[in-house]
Formats: sequence, structure tokens, C-alpha cells
Amino acid sequence: MRLDKLSIVNYRNIGAADLTLSAGVNCLVGENGAGKTNILDAIYYLSFCKSLSGLTDSLNIRHEEPFFVVQGTYDAPSGREEVYCGFKRGQKKQFKRNKKEYQRLSDHIGLLPLVVISPADEALISESAEARRKYADGVISQCDKTYMESLMAHNRLLTQRNILLKQMAASERPDLGLLDVYDQQIAHHGNIISAKRREFVEWLKPVVTNLYNQISDGHEDVGMAYATCLDRYDLYGGLVEARPRDLILGYTSRGVQKDDIEITMDGYQIKRVGSQGQRKSFVIALKLAQYHYLTERKATRPLLLLDDVFDKLDSSRGDRLIAMMASDDFGQTFITDTDMARLKDVLGKVGKDYKIFIVDRGKATEADPQDTQTRQ
Repeated sequence: MRLDKLSIVNYRNIGAADLTLSAGVNCLVGENGAGKTNILDAIYYLSFCKSLSGLTDSLNIRHEEPFFVVQGTYDAPSGREEVYCGFKRGQKKQFKRNKKEYQRLSDHIGLLPLVVISPADEALISESAEARRKYADGVISQCDKTYMESLMAHNRLLTQRNILLKQMAASERPDLGLLDVYDQQIAHHGNIISAKRREFVEWLKPVVTNLYNQISDGHEDVGMAYATCLDRYDLYGGLVEARPRDLILGYTSRGVQKDDIEITMDGYQIKRVGSQGQRKSFVIALKLAQYHYLTERKATRPLLLLDDVFDKLDSSRGDRLIAMMASDDFGQTFITDTDMARLKDVLGKVGKDYKIFIVDRGKATEADPQDTQTRQ
């Protein structure tokens, strides 16, 4: 898959940008705060109908402007795709595919597969299990509509069960029959979710190990495992057994919403023993494994967005990473960096087609191919 043209108006700090892109590597070079990440965010928005930052649509509008527009022209497995998103303050956003507006934004997810690696991914190691569950759920949902539907149903039922628990705690005659209906449905969807997550982690493990060794030159032994409640109890039985406690707590204490993906280095939790460079190398390997997972299941290469990935990597790891991105294993790639000379030096050696765009104060212009000295 390929993004050929990108048009941005009033998105974040980007006033207006019209970019004709390379099918190989596209480098966005500029100072911190110039708008490089915002261009990547606009590309992400066209795939997922939302900002990578998690900001509400109104906060993505530039300064005091009344609207933003992001448009992309793609060469996708389904053919030529024109994707448009427009949002005006106080109105509902419009999201269109080939000039036809979506009735449900969830129908768009998976059409334009994309993998992004950013500094925020450090949360996959340093933060709670919720970050790792969301990661797995997001990847699997891109290529499995049944999973996404079960996940949405499970989360909706879980919210309703928690509301019911609070109501029952205050009631003299709690409705255990209704609670049982919720438990049966939550268990049904939870079993589907757990099985798919386990399958996903098992697929990832050898791929992550191989990629990590390529980036780090094979100095550490990394591992992954899916830790699920289903290893300890039957889900429906566990929900029934926990009812008295849940009525006291006012929320559901058991279920796949508590599961985790355990990440280790040399047998210990990586967040405890890994250096910044090792942790970042693992996160990059994890996201590149996600890229291969989506490539296999979508029968096309996703877009790959690398935002500030060279921070905390030594020069040898950074050079190996760029060389990997420019290999035939990866398709169209977008990289942000502050150093044009470094990018051109490495990309020139691997021989893949590329373009460099200078980003400065919300504007993006294509660099002169002969300019090898610019350093932003």
C-alpha cells in the first residue's frame, strides 16, 4: 500500500501542506516543535479516524481557525482510494471514502493498515497492563472484524455490569438473574478475546526476538508471554464466584480486562533491568513485528511511521534501523529527524528511493536533492 498525496489544512500547527510523496522513504526534517509529528499524526488520522495523541477533534484545529481538513490519495489493494476528513467547530466531523461518507467509522478501520513507532510507545514497557492490552487489541482489530466486534461488545457489557453492581449494592432485592445474563455474555466474548490475544502473542514472540537481535546485534535474550485469567479459572465460573466481592467493590474484579503481556530480558522484567536504549530497541522490534503481522494478514505492506526513533539509540543501532527500513522487507516509510545529513548518508548507502521534506513553523517543503549539508 502507498500514500501518494497528502493534503493538510489547519491541522494542529500545520496551516497548509500539499505533499507528493515517495513510494520509498519520506523524511520529515526540522527542529523540535516545527510540526514533523503533526504531519505523521494527520496520516495516522486517515487510517484510524482519530489523532494518535488522543486529543479531541476540536483541539486538533490550528489556533483559532474554524475547521481542519486532511485528505490522502492511496494506492491500496482495493484500488485507488481517496480518503477525506473534515471537521468544523460545533459540528459533526465528516469522514469519506471516495466521496461517500461513512455511517460507522468502525467500518473504515483496517482499510489503510498503518504502524507507528513513537516516543509514547515507551508506555508499552513502563506503564500498566492496560497499555499492553490496548496495543494488542488495536493490532488485532485492524485485521479481524469479529475480534473488534467481540471487544466492543465485551467492553459495553462490562460497563453495564459495573453499573448494575452499584445499583444492586444499594438495593434490598438485587436482580441476580440479570447479573447472570451479563456474566454469560461477558464470558462468551472474553473467551474469544483471550484466545485471539494468546494467538497474537505466540505469533509475535519469535519475530520480535529476531528483530531485536538485528537492532541490538544480539546481546540480550528477550521474551514475551500472555498472562491471562483463563489460566487460573473458567471465565464464567470466575465471574460467578467473584459476585459477592464485586458487589462490595462496585466493579468487576475478574476477567480478560485484567490480562497482561509480560515482557522480559534475560528472564527479568525489562522495565526493571533494561537500559533506555535496550527498552527502546525492544519497543521498535515489537512494532516492526506488528508490521509483519499486518503484512501477512492484510496481504499488503502497511504504512510505517517512525517518529523520533533515534533518540536514546546509539549510532550503530540507529544506522542498523535505518538500513532495515530501507530494505525490501518494508514498504513506504515516514521518518522524522532533526539531522538531514545523517539521513541522507545512510539512505544513500542503501539505495532506496526517498524524499526529504523540510518542516519549519508549520510548513513543509521538499528539499533540494543536491542539498546534503542542511541540518535543522
